[in-house]
Amino acid sequence: MKRLLAAFALILLVAAPVLILIAPVPARAANIQNIDLGKKAEVWFAEDHTVPIISFNISLPAGSAYDPAGKAGLAAFAGAMIDEGAGGLDSKSFHEALANRAIAFSARAERDYLVISISTLKENAPEAMHLLQLALTRPRFENEAIQKVRAQIIQSLEQDQAEPQRLAARGFMREFFGGHAYAHPVSGEIASISSVTPADLRNFARGHWVKSGLKVAVAGDITAPTLTKLLGETFLPVSGGSPPPLPNVGRLGAPGIHVIALPVPQPTAAFGLPGIMRQDPDFIPGYVANYILGGGDFSSRLMGEVRVKRGLTYGISTSLTAYNKAAVMQGSVATRANAIRQTVQVVKDALSEFAKNGPTQQELDDAKTYLTGSFPLAFASNSGTAAQLGTFQRQNLDIGYVARRNSLIQAVSLADVKRVARRLYDPARLTVVIGGSPVEGAPTVSRPAMRPATLPPGAPVTAPATAPVPGVTQPSKTVDKSPENQSPAPKSAKKP
Repeated sequence: MKRLLAAFALILLVAAPVLILIAPVPARAANIQNIDLGKKAEVWFAEDHTVPIISFNISLPAGSAYDPAGKAGLAAFAGAMIDEGAGGLDSKSFHEALANRAIAFSARAERDYLVISISTLKENAPEAMHLLQLALTRPRFENEAIQKVRAQIIQSLEQDQAEPQRLAARGFMREFFGGHAYAHPVSGEIASISSVTPADLRNFARGHWVKSGLKVAVAGDITAPTLTKLLGETFLPVSGGSPPPLPNVGRLGAPGIHVIALPVPQPTAAFGLPGIMRQDPDFIPGYVANYILGGGDFSSRLMGEVRVKRGLTYGISTSLTAYNKAAVMQGSVATRANAIRQTVQVVKDALSEFAKNGPTQQELDDAKTYLTGSFPLAFASNSGTAAQLGTFQRQNLDIGYVARRNSLIQAVSLADVKRVARRLYDPARLTVVIGGSPVEGAPTVSRPAMRPATLPPGAPVTAPATAPVPGVTQPSKTVDKSPENQSPAPKSAKKP
């Protein structure tokens, strides 16, 4: 087994740079095939025989928005149990079956979907799909495994209570979405997780791990006929039932500043505005506008105003996210306690100026160059391709979108971005949640205005040589497990 694992790791290490060089998109991923798995399911397939690896990205209508009342976190709990035993395999045996064949198998709950990611050597694909079938149709939900996973989730939730970033992110969703199912944390609350029973898990899996609404993206070393047969056999016994529809969202946002008290030296502010739905023609101009305002690392307006000019933070970013029932423009920034209110005001001023005047033509040109030039990096491996295609599926885009995506961005005009900026960035509507207690203090000294040079597409982003910001902790490399607590994905990862 050790030899197989080593061989698999070597293949992955060798394959990644090769794929970047020889498989640019759209040449590689534009040739996406549709696999017929029946009317209730959608399957996209990118065939690639470069390396003997196949990656699957499976999305089920089983996200946290479907959590029953009083059971927040049930979807995530069930997803965490998916590899904890199924059929005749208990938890240990299931994990051994995966490890013995070097099958990478993971699941995470999002707002709308449960997303399962599988990567395997070509020869082990049938076994990988057999294990998936068992997990979806015959989960064991044994008490020992349930208690183990429950303890892990609760420990994480307890840690969240002392982390300003997570407090702010959770509080923002609660304030922004009010009574809607998107408001509660994906991972739930300690009380709700403590109340989950084996029956709750079984009922949720029975009602949501189904073919209706199933989306599958596959990339790698397999032919369409072979894949059609494999997936047909895998999902044949999966229930054809349909989950209940999600309710529409009422109000969006709770304008003003909301504070979650916590005595920490560095609070975090999560802020946001109503966004643009994915099917809205203004989404692509909005995506470009967001990149210019807060998505472009050191080239963004907000980074220039908050870090470069004033030295208030190590980083600030924004993202434009569309769920099935709502959309949100969301950002976050951390700074010292006696500068958090000043920082929020700087953000509001930047939003106001951007809404009034929009970007320059140079900013737009630079954004379009980066966003189109970096797009191929999302398809640099089979797992990356499957993940990106799965993202597009969950956004309810058509199979031809990949081929059109860059031309849509190139078609965005300066007038388009200015129009959408006026629509999006109204500071009077801004919802701000501060995780941590602000402290009134002396105003900070602004730095001389300067803007880093725009980096060429694909160039590594490094911080400019500036002195440490007094009182501000440099961000760690720890990745938050909760989707709502994460910064926007790296620009070499999933792309709108």
